[in-house]
Amino acid sequence: MDKILILAGGYSNEREISLITAKSVAKELKKNRKYKILTIEPDGHFIKKLRKFKPRLVLNLLHGRYGEDGYIQSILESEKVKYTHSGVLSSSLAIDKEISKKIFIKNKILTPPYYKFIFRKNLYYENIIKKIETRFKFPVVLKPINEGSSVGVCITDKKNFIHNLMKLEKFREILVEKYIPGREIQAAILGNKKLGIIELKPKRKFYDYEAKYSTNAKTEHIIPVNITYRNFNKINSIAMKAHKLLNCRGVSRSDFRFYKNKFYLLELNTQPGMTSLSLVPEIASYNNISFLQLIEEIMKDASTNK
Repeated sequence: MDKILILAGGYSNEREISLITAKSVAKELKKNRKYKILTIEPDGHFIKKLRKFKPRLVLNLLHGRYGEDGYIQSILESEKVKYTHSGVLSSSLAIDKEISKKIFIKNKILTPPYYKFIFRKNLYYENIIKKIETRFKFPVVLKPINEGSSVGVCITDKKNFIHNLMKLEKFREILVEKYIPGREIQAAILGNKKLGIIELKPKRKFYDYEAKYSTNAKTEHIIPVNITYRNFNKINSIAMKAHKLLNCRGVSRSDFRFYKNKFYLLELNTQPGMTSLSLVPEIASYNNISFLQLIEEIMKDASTNK
């Protein structure tokens, strides 16, 4: 039997999504009787269970902090067990929105202008508003530096800025980013292959946590995307360039805004969701890659020393 350990749940704000992803993936793998599947959470007994099960590889389906930021990857490296998705450094770079932006900017990938805001005592919020108006005007996007799935992200105008800013105080550090209107298009990379793109039309203000994971949000998924051949190649090439710059492995998904014939890279996700509403499986399916084939392709790239 081919023993696969699925790692899911965890301690991030995306725990429930990770568990749903794991359930979907385990169900699919169990269709092939050669796999023996064990799903566990990274709790205090994780290492003991890992050593006892002795899997061929770990299918890392954690999302967000501790699972997608290099933390769990460093533990798996120390245990010398093969694992899927990106390695320690790549994961930590990609989840840090400020560092990854700096890498994109240095390598001439267009991304919305921003500045980092750190919550401190005795702040004069009027100065923050002046700084924004000087740099890039309202509206702006507020986002925690190292959360995924649009956790804590909001679009705000000048009137509601302070109110929305204070809601994010628990994150300590956030990005204040120029809001780019336009179309929301996402591109997936699988190994060294440009998997394809999908466009999203949220009924909500933007593709937030609710729009991503609730069927009630009724987000419209458009594939194929109505775009020129030249722009199709361009967005895929930017996604591949970002994937390689961060030395990603397995699968990644890059989120873009397309405005005035320009692609703005918002962020890159090293462990995109694999639920029934997730985008990478949908893009794969459009390209005649089944859900099981997609999972097996991700597992083929499992390794250590990434």
